[in-house]
Parts: sequence; structure tokens; C-alpha cells
Amino acid sequence: MPANRGAELPDEGLSLWLTDWKIFVGGAWTGRRLVACIGATVGGHLDFQVHPDGQAIQVWMLNVHPGFQRRGLAGILMDALYAAYPTAWINHGARSPEGAKWWNSYREPDPRRNVHNQPPAEWAAYFDAVEVASEKTQNAHVNHRYQLNGHRAYVYRYGQRGEQEADAYVSALQPANALRMDPAAQPLHGATRLFLPPDLHAYVHDPSQDAAVRAAALLEYVGHGNLPRDTYWNTTRQAAWEDAHHDELFQDAVSTQPANHVVFTLRPPDRAALPKYNALSASVDFIGSNDLAVEVAELSWRSPQQPHRTHSATLTPPVDAAIAPYAWRYASEDYRARYDEAGFLRSPVEEPAVGQARFADRAEEIQALADRLQQAVHSRKPKERPKPQASPSGHQQQPPAAQPRPNGPGR
Repeated sequence: MPANRGAELPDEGLSLWLTDWKIFVGGAWTGRRLVACIGATVGGHLDFQVHPDGQAIQVWMLNVHPGFQRRGLAGILMDALYAAYPTAWINHGARSPEGAKWWNSYREPDPRRNVHNQPPAEWAAYFDAVEVASEKTQNAHVNHRYQLNGHRAYVYRYGQRGEQEADAYVSALQPANALRMDPAAQPLHGATRLFLPPDLHAYVHDPSQDAAVRAAALLEYVGHGNLPRDTYWNTTRQAAWEDAHHDELFQDAVSTQPANHVVFTLRPPDRAALPKYNALSASVDFIGSNDLAVEVAELSWRSPQQPHRTHSATLTPPVDAAIAPYAWRYASEDYRARYDEAGFLRSPVEEPAVGQARFADRAEEIQALADRLQQAVHSRKPKERPKPQASPSGHQQQPPAAQPRPNGPGR
């Protein structure tokens, strides 16, 4: 059995997951990520971009994590890419010395679809012929340096100087039109991961309790002004669940507390109030520093260990909330008036008459829950910040400048 078929993998249970790789590079191609999990651990991933028509693939990075290397996992990921797009051209790009050594031992499923192995006339509408010629030259140099064959028998041999033939096909490139979502045209779905106090965790997962009250408890714990900023907002709820699961798999540290994946569904935001954003085909990343007033129309939550037990509640009427500003100094006057610096409501919001009638017979239960939430919220609020100390020159010391946040789950 070839090395890339995974003969050396133990019986821990291998699963492959094809999901979004949300990276904004300014083009029309869509980022995808193929993840290999061994049991509940990520063993490696393959990042690539797909042309809008699905007939061309640009490989970016193949990465097998320490502890899973030299066990055939890289070959499994690459084989799966070929299987997922059975008719697409594939450009593997230029290889590092490590990548060239791996490629030398890898058995490519269909060399005919590798653009390095075919003349530009067949694929020049998708890839820049000059760039491909440069990548082939670099790969040839690495192969020569490390005395690798590199499957040279498959590589296309030019009938004339490579740069001359490549230049002849530059005009054949057909740039794809970028498809960008309009964040004000449909509901938005964004996910976050929460670690709740044990009693609140048990309460929100108790199906015998009213779903709307449990959703209100979650929103109160998060803070109405604390909707996640460092996330992508998607056109579908399923994409938001995938974001939360992706963060769970690629987290830096494992928590001993059970996590909760929570998805906020927002009504379409006011277009005039939108901050700066980067839009992909089906998601948007709000990159502006300001807050954004929104209305939460629905909440859904579940444990990643039991995704089949998903809880949800429609909030009628929708609840006023806000995506948090990057820092307090960027908060709008309306945000400052409604929320404190920690993102919690400054004063309780009265339930509408319909809500009062609906929960009138549960006043004691709701009051007990409110007391527990207040205790939890109080424990999470930041302590009062010390006033700046004067420097020897008499000037006050300024707080450090905010650092830019990373961009994208491949962020």
C-alpha cells in the first residue's frame, strides 16, 4: 500500500472535514480547509482556494501537526482534495525543501490535472502562466539541490524557452468576478464559545425550562453589549456552527470546563450604521473599531459533545443588543449611554406587556435566576482601573496603543 494511503495510522479513528477557510485576500476565489482529525485531535489540515466555478484549485499550505508526521496523513489529505474536486485543475505552487521531499514520495492520484504537467493552452484561463512557469523553475531547482526526482516524467516540457511560451498565454487569463455578500441584505449568524458557571450551564440545557427564558439568561450572562466582534457573521446558521467547531478544534489550550457553542441570529443591520467590513461570498468580518447596534432575533446553543441536542429560542420581539466596540474609547454615545465599560446594561430593561403576561406565574423562579445571574455578572466585571501616574516630567503616562487583531479563522 502506498505511503499516502495511511497504512501507518493507528486505530484511533480518522475523520476528514471540509470546511471554510475564512481568509480575505482580495480576490474572488473561496478559501477552504480540509481538516484531518485523529479521534478528537487535529492531526493536520490542507488550506486551498477554489475558483467560483469549482474547476480550479490553488493549494496554499499542507500541514501535518507534530506527533502525526510520517504516518501517511499528508497523502490522505491530498488524496481527499483530488476526490472532493474530481474534475478541477490543481496548482500545487512552489514547494519548500520539506514539501519537495514529501512530494517526491507521494503518488499523485491524477497527474493529468496538475497544471505543472500540462501545456498552458489547457489551463491559462485560471492561472497566470508566467507565475506557473516560475513555480516550476523553483521546484526544479529544489529537486536538483536535494537530488530528488520530483516525478519529472510527468512535468510538461516546453518546446521553446519557458518564459516565451508562458508570455504567449498571459492574455488568456480570465479574472473571476468577486461575489461579496451584503451584510444588510439578510439575517446574520455569528458564533461564540462560552464557559458557564455550573448552575447556569445546567439550567440553559434543561429542556423542561422555557427556551425563551433560558435564552434571556444566556444573553444576560454574555452582556447585551458584548456580542462577539472577533468573529465572522454568516449568511447561514450552519456556517456559524462550523466556526464554533473550528475554534474548538484549533484552540490553543484545553479547558476542563464544558464549552457551549452559542449562535446569535441578528435581524439585517441598518445599512447606514455599518462599520468598516471585509465581505466574503457568504460571511462578513466587521473590521471597524466602532460598536454596531443590532437586534437579536434568535439564540441557539449546544454542547460540542452533544450537537444533536441543540436548543433554540425565537425572541419576540427581537432584543436590542450591540456588537462590542474594539475598545471603550471607540464606543458611540448611544453605546455608552446604554452599556457600561464591560458591555452590560446600565439599568434593567422592562419586559413588554406580552412578556409580563407570559411569565407572570413564574416570578419567583425568574427572580431566583436573575439573582444568580447578577452574582455571576458581578464576578466578571473588571475592577476599577487605577488613575494614570504622573511621570517625572509632569506628563501623564498614556495607555499602550491597541494592537491590531488577527484576521480570519485561518487568522
